[in-house]
Amino acid sequence: MDQNFDLSAPHSMGTTIIGVTYNGGVVLGADSRTSTGVYVANRASDKITQLTDNVYVCRSGSAADSQVVSDYVRYFLHQHTIQLGQPATVKVAANLVRLLSYNNKNFLETGLIVGGWDKYEGGQIFGVPLGGTIVQQPFAIGGSGSSYLYGFFDQAWKDGMTKDEAEDLVKKAVSLAIARDGASGGVVRTVIINSEGVTRNFYPGDQLPLWHEELEPQNSLLDILGAPEPMNI
Repeated sequence: MDQNFDLSAPHSMGTTIIGVTYNGGVVLGADSRTSTGVYVANRASDKITQLTDNVYVCRSGSAADSQVVSDYVRYFLHQHTIQLGQPATVKVAANLVRLLSYNNKNFLETGLIVGGWDKYEGGQIFGVPLGGTIVQQPFAIGGSGSSYLYGFFDQAWKDGMTKDEAEDLVKKAVSLAIARDGASGGVVRTVIINSEGVTRNFYPGDQLPLWHEELEPQNSLLDILGAPEPMNI
């Protein structure tokens, strides 16, 4: 086996992030695996970051790049709220993310999904992929796991879903991406944003649906292989 790795080579940075609108708000979801090539750097990271009380962002791509964009946007939105005396709208937050991403498109390697609720337009989802484009969508998916989800969402998403239906869809989609995408994994985190506030939920692996040929969660490798036979002396 060749152990001569090129440490200067580009690293694959996989993830799965999702934003879905429903009748009354939005649901954001993400897996928790932060990978550096074939190495899992963090198996329980939180990829859904708060920007304001009513707006969150899902981060994919380079963890460092997405974190610094989120930090700058959070700072500018705080200043914006102080000056106006009221919370920033989802559209303002998304356009700030777009502005920073586009103006630094030659240096950043990150795709983001901005989601939130405001009193003017209700729940909204904005996709800001690599390069700084901004697209408002009823649902948005991103990261390496999204390749496995486009057909699933075309079939499963519907207008006017309830909160529970939307969260079940997000949870099912992230678990499907985890099953098929080697760079996605860990647990599923969701954030529900509506007029009543924000609710964060956490779903470990044993609470996720199993897909084709997936093994059930085990406490030990011995549960899979079977206990060794006793030695005859």
